[in-house]
Amino acid sequence: MAQHTLKPNKWVDNFADYLYNYTIHRVNDRNMAQDLVQETFFAALKSAPNYKGNASERTWLTSILKRKIIDHYRKANSNKGKAEVRMSYVSSEETEGDWMEERVADSLQILPGKEMENAELAAALQTCISKLSAKQAQAFEMKTIIGMETEDICNELEITASNLWVIIHRARLSLVDCLKSNWF
Repeated sequence: MAQHTLKPNKWVDNFADYLYNYTIHRVNDRNMAQDLVQETFFAALKSAPNYKGNASERTWLTSILKRKIIDHYRKANSNKGKAEVRMSYVSSEETEGDWMEERVADSLQILPGKEMENAELAAALQTCISKLSAKQAQAFEMKTIIGMETEDICNELEITASNLWVIIHRARLSLVDCLKSNWF
């Protein structure tokens, strides 16, 4: 595997537009997106000595940015007592067991009266995630909530792709059981 090196003096030219576009789709606020990208660059400079060179600079910066976005939502929602996650589990004859991470409702399009239901689901889901083993919770959050690439997760957790999918599958089964008893 090729070892990558950091070139911080090129980050703005090479990655700022990509990181900004990545962020604006997730926070829908130009100023916040710019701030998060800037925070990402600062955090990357601070943790540059820990960079192992296993991932490309762009992948590494994106993973830092994903954590910054999650932290942004955690901070924004902590005052309201809400979790940062909005997901639902579909249980019908046709779609038994489908997770809808990719079809999460846009918070700007939530129908009146549904905010309470979404907040309750988010809180129940956070409670259920906290009951998973540390490795299951970490893998599930990295893949499903943060949206990290499989290869990056495997490198960070030092596991194989097939092991990752087994961990995530078991986490989802546990979450389904927990949500059935705590939310449905």
